[in-house]
Amino acid sequence: MLRLTEIKLPIGHAEKDLRAAILKRLNLAETELTGYTVFKRGVDARKSHAIQFTYTLDVSVQNEAGVIARFADDRRVRIAPDMTYRFVAHAPANFSSRPIVVGMGPAGLFAGLLLAQMGFRPLILERGKEVRERTRDTWGLWRKSVLNPESNVQFGEGGAGTFSDGKLYSQIKDTRHLSRKVLEEFVKAGAPEEILFVSHPHIGTFRLVGMVEKMRETIQSLGGEIRFESRVDDIAIIDGCVRGVVLASGERIATDHLVLAVGHSARDTFEMLAKRGVYIEAKPFSIGFRIEHPQSLIDAARYGKNAGNELLGAADYKLVHHAANGRSVYSFCMCPGGTVVAATSETGRVVTNGMSQYSRNERNANAGIVVGITPDDYLGDALSGIAFQRHWESRAFELGGGNYQAPGQLVGDFLNGVPSTKLGSVHPSYTPGVHLTDLSSALPDYAISAIREAIPAFAKQIKGFDLPDAVLTGVETRTSSPVRIRRNVDNLQSINTRGLYPAGEGAGYAGGIMSAAIDGIEIAEAVARGISAQS
Repeated sequence: MLRLTEIKLPIGHAEKDLRAAILKRLNLAETELTGYTVFKRGVDARKSHAIQFTYTLDVSVQNEAGVIARFADDRRVRIAPDMTYRFVAHAPANFSSRPIVVGMGPAGLFAGLLLAQMGFRPLILERGKEVRERTRDTWGLWRKSVLNPESNVQFGEGGAGTFSDGKLYSQIKDTRHLSRKVLEEFVKAGAPEEILFVSHPHIGTFRLVGMVEKMRETIQSLGGEIRFESRVDDIAIIDGCVRGVVLASGERIATDHLVLAVGHSARDTFEMLAKRGVYIEAKPFSIGFRIEHPQSLIDAARYGKNAGNELLGAADYKLVHHAANGRSVYSFCMCPGGTVVAATSETGRVVTNGMSQYSRNERNANAGIVVGITPDDYLGDALSGIAFQRHWESRAFELGGGNYQAPGQLVGDFLNGVPSTKLGSVHPSYTPGVHLTDLSSALPDYAISAIREAIPAFAKQIKGFDLPDAVLTGVETRTSSPVRIRRNVDNLQSINTRGLYPAGEGAGYAGGIMSAAIDGIEIAEAVARGISAQS
């Protein structure tokens, strides 16, 4: 099988045009091409008047060796890599220590799935509820301003990624093609097959709910056990080794292999780890606002006359600006045709995030406009970043009126430094609601200054980005974990606690569904090797 890259065709092309492009690239006769599949399809919108699909194709031909020899110097033609996933181990018949996975977001879900597929019958402990009950609790905050601290956007089956755009791509290096394993498992669970080849696949919240349920059923069918509303309040550590966990109910469960995949908002768990002496350190993250524009404005700016073409769907963007004060400002978790959602997990605080459905057909586009910060901005111990986040989340709760409404401001007013008193043409999507105010005190001065500089700069790339009626909603603080639970490179265990496997975004080793899922796979492999070596 050959892999061809950089095949470009107009977006309205027919299938025969793709076949003709392959024949032309390889200088083949029709009969010499025996088959092809699309490995990846992207959109090249750099010229809005001439948008193209860009293909990577896996092609079978009659004389493969001859073709490779003819194109030895052409990087666009090469042997397709073997992307078949192979398990690194299978459970020994006599293994005695059942692995425990704490958390059922993408990292915990895939760690549990892989361990179950290898025969290790994992026990998964999730502090929140199963995904449909959790969805009802989440709507309770969005519609009735009632927060359940244990069942919300952050906590529960599926993790924080369930209430997001469902993006399934990442910029991490993936030399083992583990992303393919992730996508194939999602397709088995009900995701559309197009996620296997579109360059920026996404699923959306409603589809993710059903997929998570099917993956849970698969884990259980393979001997795994899943317990909801089972918060881990303590870890038994003896002589630097994990020996078990203690639940909020007081129940003790023994294990020598503990996967900790708790997500970036498990602040009580981070505090417990610090008290237990597990090595944990502060790490950089970002803070900012959500910005909402009419989706039609973004479509027009990105696609020109092709705006609204159903083959292209809702347009997205990715922006970055280096401000004069040394701060980097960038777009984060851009949600085409989506909504801004209430994402707090603690009472008396306001947190925003973005979410889209698979259709991406809501009237607004939204994205985080965030500023990078480092531990130098919140000097203190390893947990100081948590205190920093809580400060600005509490300030947002206060500015929003103390009822889980979010503080908001029109972009024009924000840039001019005046409070907003009424909405313009853009109606914010955040529920329970947006309270118009002055956001200048909602973030540190350096962040406000950098964002004020960045928005007009972004308008040079996306025409209308500085639309005066566009709406900023505060605050976005949970862009990534404020801590990292350091682990060894070789066995992925905590550097000072044997048997503890920090995983995913909460541990500081992922950022998004795909990278967290891949990390979960690698953690499961490390656990499998560890158990097999002991048996």
